[in-house]
Amino acid sequence: MSAPPVARRLREGQLKKSPIREIMKLADRRNIVAMGLDPDDVISFAGGWVNHEAPDALRAEYARVADDPRLFHELGAYSPTRGLPRLRESLVRVDAELYGTKSLADEHILVGGSSTQLTHTLFTALLDPGDTVVLFDPSYANYGPQLELGPQGLEIAWLEVFDADGWAYMPDPDVVIERFDALLSESQPRLLLFSTPDNPTSQLIRDDVFFELLRMSEEADCFVVVDFAYRAQCFRQPEPDHFSASPAEYPNLIRLHSNSKWCRGLGRRLGWIEADPAVVSAVEVVQQSTALCPDSVHQHTLAAYLDAALEDGSLISYMDDTRELYETAARHTVDCVRRYLRMPCLDAEGGLYTVVDVGGDGDSFVRDLLAATGVIFVPGSGFGASLTNGVRISYGPLVHDLDRIEEGLQRVGSHVGGNQAYS
Repeated sequence: MSAPPVARRLREGQLKKSPIREIMKLADRRNIVAMGLDPDDVISFAGGWVNHEAPDALRAEYARVADDPRLFHELGAYSPTRGLPRLRESLVRVDAELYGTKSLADEHILVGGSSTQLTHTLFTALLDPGDTVVLFDPSYANYGPQLELGPQGLEIAWLEVFDADGWAYMPDPDVVIERFDALLSESQPRLLLFSTPDNPTSQLIRDDVFFELLRMSEEADCFVVVDFAYRAQCFRQPEPDHFSASPAEYPNLIRLHSNSKWCRGLGRRLGWIEADPAVVSAVEVVQQSTALCPDSVHQHTLAAYLDAALEDGSLISYMDDTRELYETAARHTVDCVRRYLRMPCLDAEGGLYTVVDVGGDGDSFVRDLLAATGVIFVPGSGFGASLTNGVRISYGPLVHDLDRIEEGLQRVGSHVGGNQAYS
């Protein structure tokens, strides 16, 4: 006997697997051993996660919750679907204080289980079957598979923002705007989605391009969803103006946030959106049938920490220190790429990554590299056609081990012989 068949879209391979997850399977300890490699000797640049310490004061708040029987009991209850009012108010204050966001209010906030869950919930709340969504090429590899789980028949229109020949991000902003204008005319998209700083390139969209895309989208009744997962890892100071763009001023703007990256809350799942109240109400209806409500313990603890850390100034100090940590790792990684690989790469403006032009098929390069050197990269093709000849290198998990970063890139450099291209 066997189980009944799973959904047709899975049986027929219509739902794509994440290329990052596929590489992580390749890097599984059992597979590494089967390849004849020592797992402890493998150096992975594949992980898209942060590795700095969470604030001590945040950990202390969790201890207080655990030590207070009454509070622990109370936090076992459902929170409102939109999240605890105290956390929503804290998030408004933090954004105003750190980024100068104006006119943001409680009515603009909805807290969810994670930014991943909220992305899917947004697709369900905003999109109809057959709608078109514009993604940057390159884009975060999970956007496409998430869209495939949305309403049936969604189409993706790719907006090319990367010059593979010159290995540069948005070298000509006017061309990007012209391409988007053409997409608006040809495809009548319902939604534009991108991140800044970007995954995989760690580049920031220019302010003039951001606000022009936002204006054009508003005229075309198109939502703009901006994924701010890496906003806390922005190396440019002062931060760009688009970091403070408010849905109170731009009703078609939706800002997506994650608790994962800034305080290393990857496993403590929590995210939130900021949007026009009509959008918040629509997402709330959908969330009632998906996540129901976000985790009460995480919400209470985060709100208590933010309130205290904002008041005593420790939040800003913590964010400054962690940003400097990643900026140092980014500079070191790029320097090692240029010294040992002598291949084109991007100077990170934030986030956890750089992308490198290996001069040939990135998928083959990654698999050959693992077998030959015990070093793992992620092929660029999973992020878009423009990175077919590239790989993504993440310094996030190795932020405390710069020597390990250098050792890994030295190995790669020895393998490729310092050539300008891989063949």
